[in-house]
Amino acid sequence: MPTARFQIGDTVMGRWPGSNLYYEVKVLSYDNKTRLYTVIYKDGTELELKESDITSLTIFKQGVSRSRSRSRSRSPGRPRRSRSRSPARTSRQSSSRTTDVRKEKLKEALEVRLTPVPVTHENNSNSKHEKKEENNTANTASTITEEKTETESENQAGGRYNLRRRKDQGDGKTVELEQKTETETLPQTKPPTASAIKTTDLEFGGRVGVFFLMFLLPVAVLALLILGGQKDASLQSFPLELPALQSLWDCQVFGIVLLWLLFQAVLSLLPVGKLVEGMPLKNGKTLKYRINGFYALLLTAVAVGVAMYQEGDLSYIHAHFLQFYTSALLIVTLLSIYLFIRSRWASEDELAPGGNSGYIIYDFFMGRELNPRIKNFDIKFFCEMRPGLMGWVLINFAMLQAEMKHQNLENPSPAMLLVNIFQLLWVVDGFWHEEKLLTMMDIVYDGFGFMLTFGDLAFVPFTFTCQAYYLVSHPNELSAFWIITLITMNGVGYYIFRKANSQKFAFRKNPSDPAVSHLKTIPTATGESLIVSGLWGWVRHPNYLGDIIMGLAWSLPCGFNHLIPYFYLIYLITLLVHRNARDEHQCRKKYGSAWDEYCKAVPYRIFPGIY
Repeated sequence: MPTARFQIGDTVMGRWPGSNLYYEVKVLSYDNKTRLYTVIYKDGTELELKESDITSLTIFKQGVSRSRSRSRSRSPGRPRRSRSRSPARTSRQSSSRTTDVRKEKLKEALEVRLTPVPVTHENNSNSKHEKKEENNTANTASTITEEKTETESENQAGGRYNLRRRKDQGDGKTVELEQKTETETLPQTKPPTASAIKTTDLEFGGRVGVFFLMFLLPVAVLALLILGGQKDASLQSFPLELPALQSLWDCQVFGIVLLWLLFQAVLSLLPVGKLVEGMPLKNGKTLKYRINGFYALLLTAVAVGVAMYQEGDLSYIHAHFLQFYTSALLIVTLLSIYLFIRSRWASEDELAPGGNSGYIIYDFFMGRELNPRIKNFDIKFFCEMRPGLMGWVLINFAMLQAEMKHQNLENPSPAMLLVNIFQLLWVVDGFWHEEKLLTMMDIVYDGFGFMLTFGDLAFVPFTFTCQAYYLVSHPNELSAFWIITLITMNGVGYYIFRKANSQKFAFRKNPSDPAVSHLKTIPTATGESLIVSGLWGWVRHPNYLGDIIMGLAWSLPCGFNHLIPYFYLIYLITLLVHRNARDEHQCRKKYGSAWDEYCKAVPYRIFPGIY
């Protein structure tokens, strides 16, 4: 039985297939039958390599050091002793020496240093820890040696080789090898980018699954709104016929929705708030984002206050709720078509890794382009929070007014007040920490297509308000005990949610931050670390746990008579289970054996057997 020369977890130098370039890799496993090593590169790529394609990091560095020493000993600035050539010497000796010198010079010229991937740090912060890690990588893993056979050397002996440093790109620097010959310029060999690879891991049941989801999701939301507005909201009263057309469509309502989107777009472009950089893209660049959502929320509140002072009746939203939804659905459809068409002209670097399958329906649903922009206006970043979350708060307040009008109340009910306050706290917190959105999966990984467009502009504002919408027609009395219990429950959930997200964001931004430097971590082959202490060492995805506790506190004020107020909670659990499955898949693929170590270190799950 052959034994493995390298052990699992060893850091070695692996040759990139089809080239003579070596990169620092980590050994993940060894197959005794095929005698192949599974290794992972810095960019997360996993490949199987032969033992002949792998060399020890120490031996590689020693070889590079000898090459550098030899190069320094022949520095052009050092004077050389010239020897007169004796007439008695033969030309054969001279020719041999000339050939050796030519080969030696060619070998020196082919010793280059490369930086595998430009590294940028989110939010313009370069921590000492990150700088130290980057420098170590550059000193130990970035020296690549290209070796040529004797035949190749003889064929290319007439060519000239030189090194030229490129201009800075983002926060990282790259070095380019130019090989110039008398007739042509040979291209530089480099690993393929992820954008050139088609999406193979299809989610939601693939093409068939997303086809049905595109129709079932809008219909399900419409059915929820119809049931929630009826006096008897049980499933037995589900209407067999669609409501009248005039109750589904109104041009005036459509115009109001368009004005709302335009108003929020103008607020997002105001030159207030700070400019921050997002996560590095596949090409190493970063995009800038204007963080002014909290200011936009305050200005929106002022605008609503002015409308109320002018005796505006927000209960109009409740009376035309279905028409507002269908108007938003039409805008979602038109925007999704526009996004899909414009993605055809997007470069490979601009495509999302999860929406580039080549199947029209699947890519339309998932979204092909990662960050669609019109000049400096980022469409996805705008839609993620601005119109939907602010619309959520506005609709809740409209339902509060509608309850007072329909139930003849001088003051809103305690249940309606709790729902409004709890959800307002969540939205305000989101805009206060808007910068943290840039590290979320929706921004970093998902393309912007029908799925996110529908979720941001239609699903969130019209289903997350189901508790307030339900209470307008189904009042529920709460005792002092229940009020205190619900406030405590929401407070505990919010603390867990905010603490977990703040720890994660602070660690990603600066691992040396005193607030998170004490946390225990597991290093990975990608240079990142996984937290295994604090809330993240207590249970996997503690931020999801906080979300679920808050969702329960939002639903309980509506009582236990119907399932409709618990739609948000059911959806939240379903969503988090799906997101966790995606996280598990992506993390296992990205971190390899380090993820197995993390699962052993943090074995506790929110729902055992599910995630």
